[in-house]
Amino acid sequence: MRVLYLLNISNPDRLSADSGWIFADLLAPAMADAGAQVTVAAPAPAGDDRCGFHQTKVPGTKYRARFSADIDELVALIRTERPDVVVANQIEEAPAVRTALLEARSDALLAGYCHYLPFSFNGGGQLLLDPSLNDAGLGRPVLLAFAAGLAACDRVLVHSSTAASWVSAAAARMTVDLGEKLRVVPAPRDERLVRDPATATNASGTGGAIGIYNHRLYAHYGTERFVALARELVASASVRLRVMDLFGQRRTERTGLDDSPEKMRDQLAALPHVQVVSDRGDRVRYKSLLAGARFGIAPFRPGCPWSMSVIDCQGMGLPVISPRLGWLAEHIDPELCFTTTEEAVALAERLVTDDEFYTVHAKRAHASTADFAPALVAARYLEAVA
Repeated sequence: MRVLYLLNISNPDRLSADSGWIFADLLAPAMADAGAQVTVAAPAPAGDDRCGFHQTKVPGTKYRARFSADIDELVALIRTERPDVVVANQIEEAPAVRTALLEARSDALLAGYCHYLPFSFNGGGQLLLDPSLNDAGLGRPVLLAFAAGLAACDRVLVHSSTAASWVSAAAARMTVDLGEKLRVVPAPRDERLVRDPATATNASGTGGAIGIYNHRLYAHYGTERFVALARELVASASVRLRVMDLFGQRRTERTGLDDSPEKMRDQLAALPHVQVVSDRGDRVRYKSLLAGARFGIAPFRPGCPWSMSVIDCQGMGLPVISPRLGWLAEHIDPELCFTTTEEAVALAERLVTDDEFYTVHAKRAHASTADFAPALVAARYLEAVA
């Protein structure tokens, strides 16, 4: 099977902060191991020497990534690669890819991966536009482009059962018939960030154990709610916090649209017992920062169909406490889910002080990622697009 993997990279200066690139870098070699011939078309190469690479332009902004597909380039690429399957990781580009397939006279299967959903649903079932994609009223055009992408695809891939439910509901409301297109294919875990908790040093939690928050600091990730939680957590002498600064210095094109990560970072850095750190794009350093923590904290993002950072923590054997939201409530052990700030603080303090409770949940966290090994995910991926 010849696979052409079309990948948008929003932050080529800090690839370690781009989950789409990390997934491709892990998945492409695993697909090659399974016998597929993979070419990645992206602003930066992903995979290993067995994988082909076609360099594309950095789109500049998240809106250009959705609305500026170069059909001439796609036609030429399809004619050169002669793929059996084309994967559009920016699903809003799927109509342009379908057009290019038509012009190139290719009968390749078109699969769209719903890596990011431009909507969520509230408790009453109301569809809400994602505020991060609603600058200047662009939220609805993005949503309609997403629906057009669903309609253009032969396969629609999503991370989780929660994402499948949301995508199905959104498609139905926009009169897009998914039929038998939909497949659940989780993202791969990073095997470099896997540690058996039985081999880890089990700190007692005295003297201020570390809780780690390793998510993007955008306001739409619910970071203001995390800041409020952080204030309560560090009021306890038993908990300190380590907050990851994943982006570092961002390009002006990105900060001009949304400077909330910088604002949130400064607010957190001003709190006592909160350490804001960077892995500087180094996965070895990132692993070390995770390894020094006692537990992880999930984001408060309402429309969360998946979280690579949660899987990173769990693969390292770190229990993750989480609000009852989206995929988080589907995946994380119910005993570690909370509704109120008081419940979150109580869970954190129990993980710090109760070694038996911690050990049980460290083992469960580690085990929950076993099915996300790249080889297993690659097999599911290739089966989904066969």
